[in-house]
Amino acid sequence: MSHESYELKAEARERVGKGSARELRRNGLIPAVIYGDKQAPISIALNTNEVTKRIHAGGFMTTIATIEVDGKKYKVLPKDYQLDPVRDFTMHVDFLRVSGNTQVTVEIPVHFINEEKSQGLKAGGVLNIVRHEIEVHCPADAIPEFFNVDLNGKKIGDSIHISDLTLPKGVTPTISDRDFTIATVIAPAGGVDETVAEEGEAEA
Repeated sequence: MSHESYELKAEARERVGKGSARELRRNGLIPAVIYGDKQAPISIALNTNEVTKRIHAGGFMTTIATIEVDGKKYKVLPKDYQLDPVRDFTMHVDFLRVSGNTQVTVEIPVHFINEEKSQGLKAGGVLNIVRHEIEVHCPADAIPEFFNVDLNGKKIGDSIHISDLTLPKGVTPTISDRDFTIATVIAPAGGVDETVAEEGEAEA
């Protein structure tokens, strides 16, 4: 499961548009919208510092939150946010309403483990990461925090594909028509350390 859920307090926004949004930002608030689940969108305003803190904490786009608006609580998943290109502060956030049977599409980060046990890397090879994240379909209440890719025993020329991962129940990659590559172990420009490579083969 992904990061621990959290709660934000918001106020309903009666006025929308650029002028209203600028006024909110001057007052330390971020304009946002809650939509989906076959209900009318709700325009809201959130505390800028609270949202920025959540974004920088990591896992923002894969963590379910509860937003309280005028005493009513909504279970949501962030779907998009805009940053000011110059000053790097949050301009706007879109939230998707979620329920027990909501299916979502999210990008899950990839973590690589056991690099020290890879014969290819010990011989001077380089890990060429093709995908730092994998886009998947999954239930909103069962979003994985990350996927582990085990490099134990990987040699120069080996590739890790999506079929090498054991995905949790209900989690499927959005690319389903091919066994795509996540990473490869490649030889460095100067060649490999033959001694280490031979030792690795002997151990194997």
